Amino acid sequence: KLKFMAAFNQVRDNFINVFRSLFNEEDSCDLILSDTANPLDADIDIIARPKGKRPLSINQLSRGEKTLTATALLFSLYLLKPAPFCIFDEVDAPLDDTNIDKFNNIVRKFSSDSQFIIVSHNKRTIASTDIIYGVTMVEQGISRVVAVDMREVAA
Repeated sequence: KLKFMAAFNQVRDNFINVFRSLFNEEDSCDLILSDTANPLDADIDIIARPKGKRPLSINQLSRGEKTLTATALLFSLYLLKPAPFCIFDEVDAPLDDTNIDKFNNIVRKFSSDSQFIIVSHNKRTIASTDIIYGVTMVEQGISRVVAVDMREVAA
């Protein structure tokens, strides 16, 4: 119980910090245990309130806001115990350009400690990477992987 509460409190603090870095400093969020007397059996409520909105449920947020909230939660867990690899599959699809830039910035920030593999069709996300791997079909039924190291191209 003590270990869970210590981890929960750390994730909660991380969530608030990461959420505000993805949204704005004025925005509020929280992780709340439904039963603090029995934390191991309690539900965890995710509260996300971007500035100017007061949703009663996370379902009232836009797809982009839900994506950024989920990303904030994932990174708050990541900060508890960083992993050597993180894989994202088209998480940037529901984001507009401004929020894609916020997502890319946070990935860039955390990429000093982990490698990120991001599946994306978004040009802004692709442009922000170090190495791009593309899969192309040279002829019917034969695929080929093409790698471009953007660091070499920039130099």
